[in-house]
Amino acid sequence: MHKISLVISALVFISVPSAWAADARNGEVLARRWCAACHVVAPDQREPAGEALPFASVAKRPNFDAHQLAFFLLNPHPKMPDMGLSRSAAEDLSAYIVTLNK
Repeated sequence: MHKISLVISALVFISVPSAWAADARNGEVLARRWCAACHVVAPDQREPAGEALPFASVAKRPNFDAHQLAFFLLNPHPKMPDMGLSRSAAEDLSAYIVTLNK
């Protein structure tokens, strides 16, 4: 009986991180909705309304780190409006930006 509970605990432990993984597809939806007014957020977008960096340029920065970007997105910045992103939304946006480094 003890072995069965250990196996079940191990399976739960292994599967939990995947439930917390960032969702790049949701990040793209969020980027198109919230960020496209100032940033070029996707390859099919031509011109932003503002002068902010294209997301692909952000992804290609030499020391780009998705976790640092997600943390950055959680804090309001002078040129960027405070969108009140949740931690999971910031991680999803960051995961999407990672996909643009091609």
